[in-house]
Amino acid sequence: MFERRTAWRPVAAAALLSMLTIAGCSSDNGSPDTAATSGPAASASASPSVAPSVAGAPASSDAPAAPTASETSSAAPATTEKVTLSYWTWVPKIDEIVKVWNAKNPNIQVKVDSTAQGDALVTKLLTADRAGKGPDLFQAEYQALPALVSADVAADVTAEAGAAKAAFPEGAWNAVSFGGAAYAIPQDIGPMAYFYREDLFKEMGLTVPTTWDEYAKLAAEVRQKDPKKYLGSFSSTDPGWFAGLSQQAGASWWNPDGDAWGVAVNDEATKKVATFWGDLVNKGDILGQPFFTPEFNKALNDGTLLSWPVAVWGSQVIGGNAPDTKGKWRMAAMPDWTAGAKTAGYWGGSSTAVTAKSKNKEAAVKFATWLNADPEGIAQLIKLGGLYPAATSGQESPEFSKAPEFFPNQPDFYTTASEI
Repeated sequence: MFERRTAWRPVAAAALLSMLTIAGCSSDNGSPDTAATSGPAASASASPSVAPSVAGAPASSDAPAAPTASETSSAAPATTEKVTLSYWTWVPKIDEIVKVWNAKNPNIQVKVDSTAQGDALVTKLLTADRAGKGPDLFQAEYQALPALVSADVAADVTAEAGAAKAAFPEGAWNAVSFGGAAYAIPQDIGPMAYFYREDLFKEMGLTVPTTWDEYAKLAAEVRQKDPKKYLGSFSSTDPGWFAGLSQQAGASWWNPDGDAWGVAVNDEATKKVATFWGDLVNKGDILGQPFFTPEFNKALNDGTLLSWPVAVWGSQVIGGNAPDTKGKWRMAAMPDWTAGAKTAGYWGGSSTAVTAKSKNKEAAVKFATWLNADPEGIAQLIKLGGLYPAATSGQESPEFSKAPEFFPNQPDFYTTASEI
């Protein structure tokens, strides 16, 4: 269970930011793109029951039991007719994960298309749906799902996915549910962490910052010690990143206002975060470089950038774009605004949905359930995809005790992530 967190209200976030998703742009280098993501949430007292966690809150006595492996099994339907499902997704190494399913399910084969991601995938889905050429399944970030539901692209899978609900904490299931109906299976969540070059920190005599004040001082120190290096960068093209930082600072961008939502992005917490990063850029203490660009990737790889506050999935981005730095990065908790406050923001998180026009809805839900709720599928997402699973049993997976391949120097990687 995440101890370092503020409450997360994914449905509210999704409803507001889905508009940004349609208008936004995705990265074009294969990196996870969550340009418009679930941002600052309401206070913990306002909605404590929907805060997400991997381990999940203790189940109530009348809660349904978590599905067993057989209940979320990959068993093919009784029919002997072979079905081939098309799946649009950008999960890392998804082809290898799907091979595990295909090998055991000859009657339900899955074919992957990873040519689009994030906002670009949303646009592609809307266009394909209108032409009647959409896939059977697709990956959808939580904030994008409402737009796809309202456009009748995502199918109501409440009946078919009923057994999977118990596998997730309430907050994660709420992120894919609208009006009492479920439109996807939760896949992963994105608590933010602090990744830094452990080797260069040691070489330069730097101390990992635990507060943002320490971060600012360290940024200036790095520039003094080596003018060719920067502690970090501010990306003005990734509002989801800024939203997560603002959330950590206590910002609440939307709150219930009668039958509507009150929106406020000019509060003191948000302005504090904007001023903090703006000052660092203006002083030249950090870069003002967008993320997920060739220049940014090069800076990660050649040691120009020493750290990156990003969601846990950032480990895969670093590994994919800075391969020469394997074993040189380490993950720690995000710096806090107040020492010992133990708060965290969120950036991203995705689900697996079925298209309303799919002719193989039941088979598609079986695969989506296996991928995200079955122990075997969850293990593959952790091992190969490097994702932080939304399912409550994620921390029980044997793979959770192993470090990602790119982090052999941090065997407690996932343990550390669970404590963020």
